[in-house]
Amino acid sequence: MREKLAELQQKREKLYQGGGPERIEKQHQQGKLTARERLERLIDQDSFQEFSLFARHRCTHFGMESQELPADGVVTGAAKIDGRLVHVASQDFTVFGGSAGEIHCNKIVEAMQASLKTGTPFIFINDSGGARVQEGVDSLGGYGRVFYANVELSGVVPQISLICGPCAGGAAYSPALTDFIIQTRQAQMFITGPQVIKQVTGEEVTAEDLGGVDAQMGYSGVVHFEAENDEEAIEICQRLLSYLPSNNLEDPPVIPGQYSVAPNPAMRDIIPDDPKKAYDVHDVIDGIVDDGDFLEIQPKYAQNIVVGFGRLTGHTIGIIANQPKVLAGVLDVNSSDKAARFIRFCNAFNIPLVTLVDVPGFLPGVDQEYGGIIRHGAKMLFAYSAATVPKLTVVLRKAYGGGYLAMCAKDLGADRVYAWPSAEIAVMGAEGAAEIVFRKEIKSAEDPAAMRQQKIHEYREKFANPYLAASRGLVDDIIDPAETRRYLARALEALETKRGMRPSKKHGLIPL
Repeated sequence: MREKLAELQQKREKLYQGGGPERIEKQHQQGKLTARERLERLIDQDSFQEFSLFARHRCTHFGMESQELPADGVVTGAAKIDGRLVHVASQDFTVFGGSAGEIHCNKIVEAMQASLKTGTPFIFINDSGGARVQEGVDSLGGYGRVFYANVELSGVVPQISLICGPCAGGAAYSPALTDFIIQTRQAQMFITGPQVIKQVTGEEVTAEDLGGVDAQMGYSGVVHFEAENDEEAIEICQRLLSYLPSNNLEDPPVIPGQYSVAPNPAMRDIIPDDPKKAYDVHDVIDGIVDDGDFLEIQPKYAQNIVVGFGRLTGHTIGIIANQPKVLAGVLDVNSSDKAARFIRFCNAFNIPLVTLVDVPGFLPGVDQEYGGIIRHGAKMLFAYSAATVPKLTVVLRKAYGGGYLAMCAKDLGADRVYAWPSAEIAVMGAEGAAEIVFRKEIKSAEDPAAMRQQKIHEYREKFANPYLAASRGLVDDIIDPAETRRYLARALEALETKRGMRPSKKHGLIPL
């Protein structure tokens, strides 16, 4: 038995070395951790239960029968993060470039299915050259099974992808099917690489410009968080998980403590007197969430809307806010997609929604119309209407037309709608409305310019305020900005047991 145990230990130690010292050193020279080093930093100490360490490929094509690939290039198993069970898969680039073959993918799917059975988050650390070409259709079928499992897990347990190295071709679709993607500056992800693009279209582009974190965050909106390196990506993952429940049948974790909801006079000075002047909505968010702690999602994409997680008296909330300092906070194609996806995630995982409104409407323009602003904007209407979690809305300033409805007005099922005294709730701005309503009076006046200003003032006094909406029951209360946190905390407490019933159906058909 001692000899057999010694042999077992020797085999284990060899497998733990992955591709060996030289390839590990090369990984470090590229500024990357190894698959096992990433897991060591991600999970609680001594909590890892590895799956299928001794798994081995069975390919015999192109000399593969002589290739030994430790753990078949991916480390999988169960572990704990902050004492909570998770399931993980970490691709090992030191082993055959982390390429994914049949057994490699089977190991990943096994971990995903364990995640589904136990109702625990799944974390996939990607660092792979893509499908293992030598295995042909076996590799292709393996990735298909991974994609299928991604969809099975969707809306049941949180799925988080860390892109810590190359993620090319079909391999990029698994992260795209997960809930959140964290990409490091050492990583690139794309469907077709620079060489293929040059051959097909003649365009020349570097791998970094095509699939680096700046491209995938700022242009495509594929990535949700950017990290300087593996260590920061792991910290973001741990922080993100702290806001989320383990599955769709649980509520998010509550951080116990004594939380003040005393008035915050600084909130009264955020909105400028000039309605055309911008401000930073982050200042409002900081005054609402506990300790000003806010985890923003996609901060460099569609910056005219802000989404992310915070806590209110220890309870996780999802925040959606127009950003007046970028495009005046209008809704466009990209911001509508960004908000709708976040709303649907929060609803799937029982996270109450807090919406902060300062929206002049949808962005006009030929490009927006040709880009499908109708169907993209409709995604927000669909997402809010379908959401059954507590929905709290605060109108800060402008709330015009369809843009206001899309930001969870009372008629879209908001449970509470509060307005600051600075709120302007109307079909459109006073300037545009006056031109339509009082066109004849302005045209026939001796001084059309003076008459126009008079009618603008008249319209603003009558409609561009929160009082008419409140009289119709579309606003529940008009509040002192300093009391915003207290009102939201009390409403959240009152809605803790909210239950929303929906007609029986497989699923709704969200506009695409």
